[in-house]
Amino acid sequence: MPELPDVELYRHALNARVVGQRIERIRIVSPSLIKTAGVRAAEGRDVVMVRRIGKRICLGLDGDFWLVLHLMINGRLHWREPAAKLARKLAHGALDFEHGSLVVTEFGAKKRASLHVVEGEGGLAAHDPGGLEVLDADLPSFARALRATSHTLKRALTDPRIFSGIGNAYSDEILHAAGLSPLAMTLSLSDAEVARLHEAARGTLQAWTERLIAEAGERFPEKVTAFRPGMAAHGRYGAPCPVCGTAIQRIRYADNETNYCARCQTGGRLLADRSLSRLLNVDWPKSIDEL
Repeated sequence: MPELPDVELYRHALNARVVGQRIERIRIVSPSLIKTAGVRAAEGRDVVMVRRIGKRICLGLDGDFWLVLHLMINGRLHWREPAAKLARKLAHGALDFEHGSLVVTEFGAKKRASLHVVEGEGGLAAHDPGGLEVLDADLPSFARALRATSHTLKRALTDPRIFSGIGNAYSDEILHAAGLSPLAMTLSLSDAEVARLHEAARGTLQAWTERLIAEAGERFPEKVTAFRPGMAAHGRYGAPCPVCGTAIQRIRYADNETNYCARCQTGGRLLADRSLSRLLNVDWPKSIDEL
């Protein structure tokens, strides 16, 4: 799923292409994309701004209308020539402008991406899960949000009601940078550890946002992915940790996995993989040295 740095990358690219431009036509291939009536009301309106709310991309239109797009896991954006032909198997639809078409696609059989049309700040606020914007948050605000409930750090960072825009990929990177276990409990952290996590979260999100924008340059981003060269932990199971050289480990659950360095983040202790540790039972190694 596109997370804060990826959505900011899209926002940066869209600012240069659609702000000040009129939506000439909206083409819909997959009706499942549209979650509210009145989408045609956006046709003929100028885009006046592009905002991010969590992992959502919001196009502000004249007349105080908003298009709120949530790409979910497999949705992506593409900039094509005006009135570009839409591939029926992948394309949800397109917003046609005079100088190009913004095409929404989604891979896979499950179509989860959504487009809402809302009016005013009140309508927009209904799509805000309420999580803290980490890049705007000072340490006391961050600490209050983190300690408001008892969760593992992994769950807290990825809960959109606690922190805005962070998902599976960048939570792994933040926790690696902070040197903290994904299974550490929010209420068990010392003040120094909370400060370290705050610094790592801000630094990781800011650095990756700037890096992705710089790498894209003037091009529209076509390779938005959760797996990036240069990541320290996420998607690097079995690869050496860039800090200590120890093989990156993982915890698998459902369709996701958490990646971490046992030596840098858990004091050498291996975290139990739900399926594999159950299979091995007493033979499950307890430390990276046993492994």
